[in-house]
Amino acid sequence: MIAHAKSFSVLADEVFPSKGLVRDSVAVVVASLFIAVCAQVQIPLPFTPVPISGGTLGVLYTGALLGSRRGSAAVLLYLLEGSVGFPFFSGGAGGFVHLLGPTGGYLAGFPVGAFFTGLLAERGWDRTPGKAFLAMLAGSAPIFALGLLGLARFVPSSTLLAQGLWPFVPGDLVKSAASAGLLPLGWKLLGEKRN
Repeated sequence: MIAHAKSFSVLADEVFPSKGLVRDSVAVVVASLFIAVCAQVQIPLPFTPVPISGGTLGVLYTGALLGSRRGSAAVLLYLLEGSVGFPFFSGGAGGFVHLLGPTGGYLAGFPVGAFFTGLLAERGWDRTPGKAFLAMLAGSAPIFALGLLGLARFVPSSTLLAQGLWPFVPGDLVKSAASAGLLPLGWKLLGEKRN
């Protein structure tokens, strides 16, 4: 028999302890809008069709705050909202065509990244700086993997990593480092408030 890892509550459950479909639905909708706001932070790079975007940070925080199921559901809702035309994708873009373009693989990786980050948060990885840092990096891995697969249809293989990975690694490390401080701080403040 396989032993299951101990499951912890995530920050959203502690801040809003009432359980139920209404709470979960509101959390998913609000988180999808949070991701859309984060995605509006965009820095275009002249040598690649993929911009630096705050959307990834919103996705990973959503997973960490809501957990694997609600986090990935919020990201799927965000993708639906953007694909039907709401200006929710990076830089105010919208429409289904973006799921098929150069950034489509990254978008496809968003729910997977949120799920993994949320799963690790449910195992207590959002409570210490080192583990929070690793949880965010783990959530970024499927986003990059699927992003590169999608981008490979649009750029030569000889420049794939230069256009789809290396320019984004420093920002990813900074986001993960910020999370390594903010997520445990959230738990600490929550604990102090209860004392």
